[in-house]
Amino acid sequence: MSDPVWVPLLLTLKVAGWATLLATVAGAGAAYGLSRWRWPGRDLLDAILTLPLVLPPTVLGYYLLVLLGRRGVLGEKLAEIGIELVFTWQGAVIAASVVAFPLVFKSARAAFENVDPQLESAARVLGVCEAGVVFRVTLPLGARGIVAGVLLAFARALGEFGATLMIAGNLPGRTQTLSVAIYEAVQAGDDATANFLVMVTSITCVAVLLAAGKLVPIRGRRSGDGQ
Repeated sequence: MSDPVWVPLLLTLKVAGWATLLATVAGAGAAYGLSRWRWPGRDLLDAILTLPLVLPPTVLGYYLLVLLGRRGVLGEKLAEIGIELVFTWQGAVIAASVVAFPLVFKSARAAFENVDPQLESAARVLGVCEAGVVFRVTLPLGARGIVAGVLLAFARALGEFGATLMIAGNLPGRTQTLSVAIYEAVQAGDDATANFLVMVTSITCVAVLLAAGKLVPIRGRRSGDGQ
């Protein structure tokens, strides 16, 4: 394979890595808030935060263009300070992180809700501050579910196509990710390149899913086996 084949692969790994980091921070934070605090409108916010999981990627891409485009709500303000996100790899990161966010959010929320609140209360009684309770009790106990969500988010960001194409475009060497490169190779009739990129993407995603599967259902398998 020629060097250009590796360019979208490396760019995709960079975009997926940054997108997963953003989705992890935002998703875990939102999950903790919704799992611990009861307030009106919580269910509505949960539905809104989960929306990227079910909306067509092109719809998400359109929303991002409306928000971040030159005449967008935020894009116009960002342009005034010299920040451009449309047709950049940073824009691809934003698109991929939005799509991957619900996977971290839902997994982290389930993990936090499964943490025994009595353990958190015991830590507070022992004089541990609230931040200490989160980092020394809640996060370690929910780590397995959170990491599983992070792995799924990485796999989702790795294969993101629609929203990325709309917000970042298809600029070889700059914004052309694996999924976009595969689409272009198929359109051009370059079966060798398409097959190679599809194989790389499939192997990576299968490996990630296997790793996530080993983290999530262990408790369920043990209870089913009577262990």
